[in-house]
Amino acid sequence: MASKQVLLLAADLFEDMELLYPLYRLKEEGIGVTVAGLDRSPVSGKKGHGPVEVDASVDQVAEDDFDALVVPGGYAPDRLRRSKAVLELVRAFDRAGKPIAFICHAGWVPISAGILKGRRATSVAAIRDDMVNAGVDWADEETVVDGNLISARTPADLGPWMKALLAALEAERA
Repeated sequence: MASKQVLLLAADLFEDMELLYPLYRLKEEGIGVTVAGLDRSPVSGKKGHGPVEVDASVDQVAEDDFDALVVPGGYAPDRLRRSKAVLELVRAFDRAGKPIAFICHAGWVPISAGILKGRRATSVAAIRDDMVNAGVDWADEETVVDGNLISARTPADLGPWMKALLAALEAERA
């Protein structure tokens, strides 16, 4: 999968493991990862990990250059979902049918992008009502795959979530 490229969205106060685990797990598979932030400033996790260097700002990247999108949780999704550039990126990945992996509070980003209505997904229980109110068929499962959407609840679900993303990237190769 060395030719694969994944865009990883980042903002301050991300859930540390939800950004770091996919970042290093994808690199371990030889997949290129670009970390995109709201600007080019390094970001730090809510538990103090960081700074994590940002490769580009969200307005400098395009869906065409990537095979999948990853959105970590924490408090960062509340910042990310306010960016028009982020929301347009999410919509572009969805229109292209490319994998969009989100975990925990990151469900706020595809909610704000308007791509979840009528879809099946999961999230941390704290935003279940937000997901349901956005028209999601919410499931309390470690990882839910609905077409190109790959969602998970919490850091406890990182393993199955990443396995599902890697399987989706592998399937794109076939």
